[in-house]
Amino acid sequence: MISATLACVRVLERIDRAAGGLGADLALYGLSASFALVTALTSTLLPHRAWGGIAVWGYLAAFLAAALQLLLRRPAFRMSLTWAVWAGVALVPLAVQAVQRAAGRTDRAQEEVLVVEHMGERLAHTGTPYLGPDAIGALPPGEQLLGYAPYQPGMAVFGLPRAAFGDVWCTDARIWFALVTAAALVTAVRLLRSAPIRAVQFATVLPICALTLATGGDDLPVLALCLLALACCATDRYRAAGAAVGVAAALKLFALPVVAVLLVLAFTTGNLRRFLPGALGLPVLALVPAFLVDANAFVENVVRFPLGHGLVTSPAQSPFPGYLISQTLPGGRYVAAALLVAAALTVAVLLVRRPPVTAASAALFCGYGLLAAILLMPTTRFGYLLYPLAFLVWSPALAFSRPTATTAPRGDRALYRL
Repeated sequence: MISATLACVRVLERIDRAAGGLGADLALYGLSASFALVTALTSTLLPHRAWGGIAVWGYLAAFLAAALQLLLRRPAFRMSLTWAVWAGVALVPLAVQAVQRAAGRTDRAQEEVLVVEHMGERLAHTGTPYLGPDAIGALPPGEQLLGYAPYQPGMAVFGLPRAAFGDVWCTDARIWFALVTAAALVTAVRLLRSAPIRAVQFATVLPICALTLATGGDDLPVLALCLLALACCATDRYRAAGAAVGVAAALKLFALPVVAVLLVLAFTTGNLRRFLPGALGLPVLALVPAFLVDANAFVENVVRFPLGHGLVTSPAQSPFPGYLISQTLPGGRYVAAALLVAAALTVAVLLVRRPPVTAASAALFCGYGLLAAILLMPTTRFGYLLYPLAFLVWSPALAFSRPTATTAPRGDRALYRL
């Protein structure tokens, strides 16, 4: 099975490199344009439709530019084109929706944007970004869902500009999501120097990423900071890696598995003392004020609600195996939970028996582990797939960067020695 997997990977690599990578670029932009068009015409979510109506032109322009490059056999400007496309299919739609929303449109942001901005308002006025169960229960039934904030306390920082300066386009939380995302990704690419264009594309212009940033956006800074942490590990900057992934974990629980994997990597490479303060200190520092003000509110929002024990049900219900099992089998929620625990234990055993010794293998652990978790969680979203996809595609970029202090990347086969 391993040999077949490796052979499949080699075939995909040959396809990806055909015509200097331009053939795959052409397919990526063409399929993305089709996705944007279908979204603009058929999506039931109005922010998604608005994104598709703008992004389709950006993808079509990119398709034509890639076709011209392929015709002239000039792949030199692929990275510049990637950044330009990201601006056209993510940043421009985001700015347009933010401006329209500030002008009074109420259908130009997904609910998570409102939730984050409400977190900022509560933090500014009460010292905690969370409402307790009694306060949520007192809301009208149609508003109770927006009363929940299933994020770490650090996410409230993105809502502070709107709390301070009011409803103008530049205080939209998505603007600040985009700024942090851009800063982290540009820094990661500069650190790696030889980062493959495909890795950058899978964190920027891939529709699942561009759509998410333009309409909701809270996952993109978390992902970008995790990728930055991996790039820092790959270039032996473990203090910076700890700070980057620590900030990510202070924003969203999805970063905690990445923290765990990088802790093992830091331990096996002898860099734990450099990595640990930022990786664990920053999330704990973000939690302390929320716990001191109202610990029960934190537990209600961040623990009970995601686990399905809140006053209302989470809308995160994509038809992945975990959700289907929980909905169709007798005791399905417990079966799905057991499978999720089994997957987590399997990853934990692999981490102990075959610990990663390079950032590249750590990225594979993060990618495969999160993919299993997303597929098996009873409540999840299709958009969460951007995490494992990005980690898996970034692994080769990390493998060919400067090795960590004690190991050589190409000698590490942590996930393939069983």
